[in-house]
Amino acid sequence: MNRTVEKHKFHWSQKSFLLSALSGFLLLAASLVVNYTAGNYANKMASNGVTDIILDNIPVVDVSGIYVYGAFLFGLFVAILLIREPKQIPFVVKSAALFYLIRAVFISLTHIGPIIEQAASVSSFFYRNLVFGSDYFFSGHTGLPFLMALAYWNNKYLRYTFIVISLVFGATALLGHFHYSIDVFAAFFISYSIFHIARYLFAKDYELF
Repeated sequence: MNRTVEKHKFHWSQKSFLLSALSGFLLLAASLVVNYTAGNYANKMASNGVTDIILDNIPVVDVSGIYVYGAFLFGLFVAILLIREPKQIPFVVKSAALFYLIRAVFISLTHIGPIIEQAASVSSFFYRNLVFGSDYFFSGHTGLPFLMALAYWNNKYLRYTFIVISLVFGATALLGHFHYSIDVFAAFFISYSIFHIARYLFAKDYELF
C-alpha cells in the first residue's frame, strides 16, 4: 500500500504527467458525450432489423447478467490496475477515449434496426435506457477488453485475462442477441487499429506505460 501511495505522489507531482492525465480524462468525458449523442442519433434514424447467419441459427440465451454486470466488473478491474500503476493512467484513458470517439463515428454512419429477439431483461432496461438499441457497430463489450489486451500485451497474465474477457463478452453478445455477428467480429480488427493509432498519437504516454 505504501509503495502504491509513493507511486502516486511521485507521478502526480510531475507537471507533465498531471497535464497528460487531466487532458486524458477530459478527452474521455468528451468522447462519452459524443458516443451518447451518436447512439441517440442512431436510435432515432434506425431502419429495420436484418437477418444474420449466426443469430438466425442460435436461440436467445438469457446472459444479461454477464453482459451488464460483467461490464461493470471489467471497468472496476481496469481501475484497480490503474490505481496500482498510476503511470499507466494517461495512455489507458486516452486510448479508451479514442476508442469511444471512433465508435461514435461508426455508429453514426449506418442505422440498422434493432434485433427482434433479445434477452428480455437487457432489451427492456439496459438497451432502452443506456445503449439505445441501435448503436451496434462495433461491439464495445468485445472491443474495449481486446484493446486492453493489446495495451498490456507484455504482461502475459493480463494479456490472456483481457483476451478471455473479450471472447466471453463477444460470445455473450451473440448468445443474448445483443449484437449482430459483424459487430462482434469486426471489433477485434478495429480495436487493433485503434491501439496502433493510440500508440502513434500518444507516443510519450505509451513510453511511460
